Amino acid sequence: MDSLDLEVLQRAHAWLVDGRRVLLATVVRTWGSSPRPPGALLALRDDGHAAGSVSGGCIEDDLIHRLRGEGMPTQAQRVSYGVGAEEARRFGLPCGGTMELVLEPLSEPAPLAALLRRLASGELVERRLVLASGATTLAPAHPEQSLGFDGEVLTSVFGPRYRMLLIGAGQLSASLARIALGLDFAVTVCDPREEWYEEWKVPGSTLTREMPDDVVIAMRPDARTAVIALTHDPKLDDLALMEALRSPAFYVAALGSRRNNAVRRERLREFDL
Repeated sequence: MDSLDLEVLQRAHAWLVDGRRVLLATVVRTWGSSPRPPGALLALRDDGHAAGSVSGGCIEDDLIHRLRGEGMPTQAQRVSYGVGAEEARRFGLPCGGTMELVLEPLSEPAPLAALLRRLASGELVERRLVLASGATTLAPAHPEQSLGFDGEVLTSVFGPRYRMLLIGAGQLSASLARIALGLDFAVTVCDPREEWYEEWKVPGSTLTREMPDDVVIAMRPDARTAVIALTHDPKLDDLALMEALRSPAFYVAALGSRRNNAVRRERLREFDL
């Protein structure tokens, strides 16, 4: 899940713990261009304070106006924005975009606390909301599962951020790290070589001098983890690859020419990989 959406859940939980009521808005469908994708979250406190976003700001302003004017809704409901061209322009939905939201009133912190505990332990979680009753349930989710909404039940999927482990702290790793950070990956860079370690200058990433195989083992790669070896040093790259290839990581790669790749494959076959 997006780290911003995790922050929304954490903020909503904190408000509930303080005795406030919260309206949780989830983008469930979009047509045409839309500023935010399905699954994006916005939490509104009962006094109009906001965390997260579902648009460029106009829809948020309208929801805050509704909340202050009409009060907190008593049950979950669905609302649409941008159905007509005039409304699309009013709410900043480009190119005739349309967006459907589910608005869920929250008053107790316990259900969100249970979700946050599972997320903190690294679980991938399915949260089902029945709009008519407001009942919610949590269950394990599958890596390929995505948000679903049939008009009556909203199924959201929450889980740990996508992670990227880069072996090597060189210029190519720095470029890839910046791209990954922009896509909201949690980026870890591993390079035990002092001359490279001390020159790493990418804010937002985590840098370690541990040996690559130890780092892979400690990270416990899952289906949301990518491991990429970029040192050109088989003593380092191979250590990471041997552990990563045995893991559920969705992407494992190493940089090299066709010839070097063929030689690397032969080395890894000696370890039944």
